[in-house]
Amino acid sequence: MATESPLYKVAEILDLDKKTVKKLETPEYIREFDIPVKMDNGKTKTFHGYRVQHNSARGPYKGGIRYHHEVNLQEVSNLAFWMAFKCAVVGIPFGGGKGGVVVNPKELSEQELENLTRGYVQKIHKYIGPEKDVPAPDVYTNSQTMAWVYDEYSKLVGKDSPAVVTGKPLHLGGSKGRDIATAQGGMFVLEEALKKLKMKIKGTRVIVQGFGNAGATFAHLAYHKGFKVIGVSDSKTALVDISGKGFDYHTLEEIKNTSKVVDICKCGKTTCGCKDHKHMTNEKLLEQETDILVLAALSDQVNSKNVKNIKAKLILELANGPVSLEADKILFEKNIPVVPDILANAGGVTVSYFEWYQNMHKEKWSKSEVITKLKKIMTRSFDSVYKNSKKYKVDLRTGAYIVATERIVKAME
Repeated sequence: MATESPLYKVAEILDLDKKTVKKLETPEYIREFDIPVKMDNGKTKTFHGYRVQHNSARGPYKGGIRYHHEVNLQEVSNLAFWMAFKCAVVGIPFGGGKGGVVVNPKELSEQELENLTRGYVQKIHKYIGPEKDVPAPDVYTNSQTMAWVYDEYSKLVGKDSPAVVTGKPLHLGGSKGRDIATAQGGMFVLEEALKKLKMKIKGTRVIVQGFGNAGATFAHLAYHKGFKVIGVSDSKTALVDISGKGFDYHTLEEIKNTSKVVDICKCGKTTCGCKDHKHMTNEKLLEQETDILVLAALSDQVNSKNVKNIKAKLILELANGPVSLEADKILFEKNIPVVPDILANAGGVTVSYFEWYQNMHKEKWSKSEVITKLKKIMTRSFDSVYKNSKKYKVDLRTGAYIVATERIVKAME
C-alpha cells in the first residue's frame, strides 16, 4: 500500500500499534487462478482471474468483479482495502473484497462472456456465498453478468442462492433504486455538506465532470433540486453554459439520451449550433468558476499540476480517487472541502446491502422505502465524518478514515 495512504495518518491520530495497522492493510486471502474458456471458434483460451478478500471483521467480504485488460493484483488488492473502509464508513455489516479478470470484454461475444463468467464462478464458488463473500458489478460487468454468477453458483452449491451476488436484474431479486443509488447517495451527502457550509441550494452552480450513469443521474437530481448546472462533460468534450441560466431540463435529457455531450450542439467540422453553450476540454472544465465541482469520471483528475487553478468552493468525489492525495492537502489549506469518494459514492454499496438483506429475509422493498433508508444512512454517515474532521482538525477524507478505522478495529477486537 502507498505510504501516503490515509490509514497511516489515522493510525497516528488514533495511536494504533504496528500490529493492528498491519492487519488493517493486509488482505486476509488472495485468490489467483487461470480460467479456461471455450471460445466461439471451438478453441479454448485461458484468462487470468483474481479475488482478493480484505477484511471480514464486520461481515462478509463485499466488492465488484471487473473485466478489463489492465486488471492486476495490485489494483484489485487496493480496491478490496478501499471497499472494507467504504462499508465501514456507512456502517453496513460488510468487509472488503474485489475481483477481476484480465480481458478486453469488447473482444468477446455474449456467449464467450457468459462462459468466462461461469468459469470464474467455478474457480471461486467455494470461497464466496451469502455469508462469506458477496460480489457485485464493476467496470465492464453488469446485471446480466451477475445473473450468470447467481445461476452458476446456485447450480454448483445445489440450492437457489440469490443473496450470493448483488446488482442482479429486478426479476431475479435485484433491488429497486439501485440504478440511481450512487448519484442519490452523493446528493444526500452534498445536501448535508451545504447545510454545514450555510450554502443554499437554489441557484448554486454545479459542474459535473463525467456523464456516465452516476454523473448523468446526479446532474438530473441537481437540476430538479434547484441547483444551476453550468457545465458537463464526457470523455470527448466538455460543454459550459454561457447564458447565465444554466442548462435546462431538455438539454440535460438530450445529453443523457445520446450519451454524448458533443451531439448537443450538432457540431459539424465548420459549424456549431451552440448559442447558449461553448465547448472546451475536460481539463479546462475543471478550472471554471463554480460553487460545486462533481467529479464523476476517472481517478487523478485534480492533481498537483492543476490544483492551484481550481475555483470551486466544494468538490464531491462521485468517482474513485479523482483527487490525488497531494491535491487533497493543498485544497484543505485553501479551505476547499473535498467530500471523499469513500463516503460520497457509497450509496451504491449501501443499496447493494439492501438488496442482500431483502434476499436474505425474502423481502421486497418499494423504491421509496429504499431511498428513505438510503437517506438516513448517508446523512448519519456524513454527520459522523464531519464531527471527526472537526474534532481532530483534519480534512473530510481523514475524518472518514477515522470513522471507518475505529469501526473495523472495534470489530476485530
